[in-house]
Amino acid sequence: MEPTIYLFFKGNCLEAMTHYADVLGGEVQGVFRNADAPDPESRMPGSDDMIMNMAMKLGNATVMASDNTEEMYDKPQGFRVSIAATSRAEFDRMYEALAKDAASVEMEPDETFWAERFAMFTDQYGTPWMLNFDGNKAHGDTP
Repeated sequence: MEPTIYLFFKGNCLEAMTHYADVLGGEVQGVFRNADAPDPESRMPGSDDMIMNMAMKLGNATVMASDNTEEMYDKPQGFRVSIAATSRAEFDRMYEALAKDAASVEMEPDETFWAERFAMFTDQYGTPWMLNFDGNKAHGDTP
C-alpha cells in the first residue's frame, strides 16, 4: 500500500502542478477539466477551465490535485509535502524554485542536528513544503 497526496487549489491547479513537475522531475498525466464532463450533472461548480482531477507521476509516487471554487477552498493545514534532496545542489535548486514568491517561509534553509539543510515554507500556490538534505547527518540512532 502506498499513500497518494491529493492537493487542492484555488483555480490555479494546472499552473501549480506543471510547476511542481518541472521542478521535481515529475510527469503530468490525466488532466480532466470541467469542460470534459459528459453532462452538466457531472461538472463541479466553476468555469470550464477548472481542473476536476489530474495526476503527476513523481518517481514511484502519484500526486493528484484539483481546483476548488473560492467558496469550497480551505487553506491546507496540519501537513507538509516533504521532499528529500539527494544533494546540497539539488536542495538549493528546489528551494529556489519552490519558495520563489512564497506565501510564507517558516524556516529558511539552515543546518539542523538531523540534516545539513532543512527548510519549511508555503509556496505561492498555498502548498506547505518541507525540504530536507541529510548529507553527512544521515545516520541517526536506530531504536
